[in-house]
Amino acid sequence: MKAGWIGAAGLALGLGTAQAQDAPPDPAMAAGVAVPATAQRPVLRRSAQRRPARPPNGQGFGGADSAAEAADTLGQSATPPTIAPGVFDLGNGLSVLMNYTGQAAANPVGGIRQGSAYAGQLFFGLDGDLNRIAGIQGGSFHVAVTNRHGRNLADDRIGNNTSVQEIFGGGQTTRLTLLSYQQKLFGDRLDIEVGRLVANIAFLNSPLYCNFQSNSACGNPTFVFKTSNFTFWPVSSWGAHAKAWITDKVFFHAGVYEVNPRHQQPGDNGLDFSTKGATGAIMPFELGYSTTFANDVLPRNYGIGGYIDRSDYADPVLDATGRSALFSGAAPATRFGRSGVYARFDQMVWRPDPTAPQGLSVFGVAMKGTSGRQIEDYFLELGAVQTGTFADRPYDTVGFVINTQKFSSLGLANIRLARAALGLGSGDVPTQQVMMELNYGIQVTPAIRVTPNLQYILNPDQTRFPLRPRNIPDAFVIGAKLSVDLFTLAGLAGGPGR
Repeated sequence: MKAGWIGAAGLALGLGTAQAQDAPPDPAMAAGVAVPATAQRPVLRRSAQRRPARPPNGQGFGGADSAAEAADTLGQSATPPTIAPGVFDLGNGLSVLMNYTGQAAANPVGGIRQGSAYAGQLFFGLDGDLNRIAGIQGGSFHVAVTNRHGRNLADDRIGNNTSVQEIFGGGQTTRLTLLSYQQKLFGDRLDIEVGRLVANIAFLNSPLYCNFQSNSACGNPTFVFKTSNFTFWPVSSWGAHAKAWITDKVFFHAGVYEVNPRHQQPGDNGLDFSTKGATGAIMPFELGYSTTFANDVLPRNYGIGGYIDRSDYADPVLDATGRSALFSGAAPATRFGRSGVYARFDQMVWRPDPTAPQGLSVFGVAMKGTSGRQIEDYFLELGAVQTGTFADRPYDTVGFVINTQKFSSLGLANIRLARAALGLGSGDVPTQQVMMELNYGIQVTPAIRVTPNLQYILNPDQTRFPLRPRNIPDAFVIGAKLSVDLFTLAGLAGGPGR
C-alpha cells in the first residue's frame, strides 16, 4: 500500500499499495498522530536512544521506523500504542514479523457487470538494531518481502480505475519490497533512510487511512498516483529521505526516489538493483506539526507539502504527431515533468478517558496539480475513525470516509472524442467520481481482525473504457478485510488485549 515500514496484524498499502502508475491500487503512518489506539504504532527498538522531549512513538504523520511499522501502515492498524504487534524478538538486535491481509469485495449493484474478487498479501519483515549488533548508535536496517495474489474487482467488474481492494497491485508476485539503512543523528532530531524504498510509505500517509479498504483512501490519497509517478508499495526503487525535527513538534521532511517503469512490470521480483530503464525521479516534501499522546491530550498532525516529478509520463490524449492517440493507434506522446501540492490533517477530537487512547479522530486531505498535463484537477477527502465502540470492545473501530476526484478536461477528452465519433452527445460525461466507505473493525482475537465494509461509488470513471457509449452505473460494494498476525497467532508475540 501505505503499503512506514511494516507492522501489525495485517498489511495493505498500499501501502500500499499499487499497480501500474496509471491505475495503481489505486494502484499500496505513524505512531503518535492524532489517532485512536488502533492507529498507534510503538517503536520496536532504540527507545532508550530517543531524546526525552521527542516521545518514543512520535514520528509525525506516519513515517515508519521499522519493518514492523511498515506493515502496520499498510494494513491492519488496530493496535494499542503500548504493544509491538506481531514482532518476534530473536535477540541480539534482530526482530521479525509476519502477517497476512486478505480483502474480498463484491458488487451486487452497479458497475459494468456484477461479480466478486479476492486479493491478498503475505508479508515478512526483518529489523536489525545496529547499535546492538555492531555498536552503530542510531543505526538500523530493514528488509521486507511480500507476496501479492488475487484479483481486482474494479478491473474485472466495476470498470473504474480506483480499486476497492487496496491490497491488490504491484505485480501480484513475490518480491523484495524493502531493503534500507536508517540512521538517526543529533539525539534523533535528524532521521535519514536510504536504499530500496517506496515514497508512499514515508510520505502522504497516516495510520488512519488504512482503517479502510478502499484504495481511494488507503494507503494514500489516490490523486497522487493519477497525477505523478509517485512510487508505491510494494514496487521499490532507489531512494532516500530525511526528516528533521525543527522543534519537538515541527518537522520538515523531504525525499528523492528513482522512477523506473521496468520495476512495475509483471513478474518483477525486486532484485534488479540497476537503474536501467529509469526515466527520472520524484521529490516529495512536507512541513508538518505533530503531537502524540505523550505531549497532547488530543494528539494532532497538520501538514502542507507537495511533490516535484521530474520523470517521463504518457500524454493522456495526444500521440507524438499531435493527433488523438485513441484514433491514430500510435503510442501516446512522452511528456516530462509534473508537480502538485497538498494540505492535510488528522486530529483527535474526543477522548473520554485522558489516560486511554480510545476516542474519535477526524482527518482530511486536499490536493491539486500545479504543472504538467494532468487527468485530474483536484482531490478532496474527509473521514473519521472511532476507537473503542463499547466498554467491552476497546479495540473495535467504526470508520467512515468520503472523497471526490475531479477529472480535468484532459482526463475526459478521450471519452468525449469517442462519443462524438459515435454520434453521441458528451454533455452528460461525469466530471467527478465520489467514493465512500463505512466499516466496522472487529478485533476477534489478539491475532485476528476482521473489517466488514460497505462502499459506494458515485459516477465510476470510465477512463479505461473511453469507447463505452454509456456511463458506468453507480456501484454498491460489499467488502471484508481480514488481518492475521502470524507470530501473535503462534503465541510468539503480543497483540491487542494480550
